[in-house]
Amino acid sequence: MRLEGKVALVTGAAMGIGKAIAELFAREGAAVIAADINEPDGSSTAKGIREAGGRCLFRRSDVSVESEVEALVDAGIKEFGRITTLANVAGIAHESPAHQLNLADWDRILRVNLTSMFLCAKHVLPGMLKTKGGAVVNIASVQGLFGFPSFPHYAASKGGIISLTKQLAREYASQGIRVNSIAPGTVDTPLTAAVLARAPNTAELRASWEKMHPLGRIGQPMDIAWGALFLVSDESSWITGQCIAIDGGLSCAVV
Repeated sequence: MRLEGKVALVTGAAMGIGKAIAELFAREGAAVIAADINEPDGSSTAKGIREAGGRCLFRRSDVSVESEVEALVDAGIKEFGRITTLANVAGIAHESPAHQLNLADWDRILRVNLTSMFLCAKHVLPGMLKTKGGAVVNIASVQGLFGFPSFPHYAASKGGIISLTKQLAREYASQGIRVNSIAPGTVDTPLTAAVLARAPNTAELRASWEKMHPLGRIGQPMDIAWGALFLVSDESSWITGQCIAIDGGLSCAVV
């Protein structure tokens, strides 16, 4: 198993990409600390992992609040002794053109999508520094690489994740800590479903999304989870500071 002996903190573990990553990491031998503000679905993720023979602690946490992140990390270390791996997945989306965007919505997206990743890294890194090793994967988005209409705050948060990833990778490489990010294209998650549900024509929007990905479909959470597994495993031991687009070819088709 590729993560035997590892302890992974996975945020946003209740649904979608975070759930897929938590389950895959556990299947590959890691003890998992699953965090999410959604307690019923987060508990369900943890229960499923344990029923499959894995080890998982779920803790309800708002990872945009530092005191809750600190308590989350402390609980994980108390349960499993250390944290070797961090998958920063938690994120939200909201549509609005910039000229109509409420400042409160801007602040909320930046806090949940970007500040949370800084806070989790801040509180996990001291333990990694003690052991001189660790791996972090941050889930960004192709919208951090190029623009789509009506998502200025989301794009800013995801671009910030990519830049933060590079800075952390450079700063901690000498201590054996690797930090990478993934920029997914459109993935079939509850977050995506919510955006589709708000569209005037859901079927038409979904078809347009499928068409803009050269591989002809939107992604599944496991498409991203496999990439995250690679980036935190020893197979990628000479990779750090990178943003890998897992996007069905979308980024190579944008002109």
